[in-house]
Amino acid sequence: MRKEDSAKLVTSFYDFLEDLSTRTLPQSLLGKAITYAKNQREYLTTFLEDPRIQLSNNLAEQSIRPFVIGRNNWLFSASPRGASSSALIYSIIQTAISNDLKPYHYLNHIFEEIQLNEELQVVDLLPWSDKIPGECKK
Repeated sequence: MRKEDSAKLVTSFYDFLEDLSTRTLPQSLLGKAITYAKNQREYLTTFLEDPRIQLSNNLAEQSIRPFVIGRNNWLFSASPRGASSSALIYSIIQTAISNDLKPYHYLNHIFEEIQLNEELQVVDLLPWSDKIPGECKK
């Protein structure tokens, strides 16, 4: 379908841009946008050649959303130690999510184990440890 339907759309889009560019001042905002789009043609059409390439970047956008939100929150850290602590907790939460754990339950487990077990090994608290209780897993 990409080679048939999408290729036709991309071709007609760039034909339209070529026609429009002859009637637009190059230094106008529209002219700059047309030039930019024409310069990106090679990258835009890559998805036509390889079916494994996603048609949108939604997955990438969703994966960086927590960082973008966090970036605004980190502006309000009262001290470097506070910012460092926030980054540490944030890293633990994101690692838990990446390992299919429930962050709230995982953090509770970590904090309880740190308080209750003096001979605790850090390796036992890692998200992929077999000592992580089932309630932490999704």
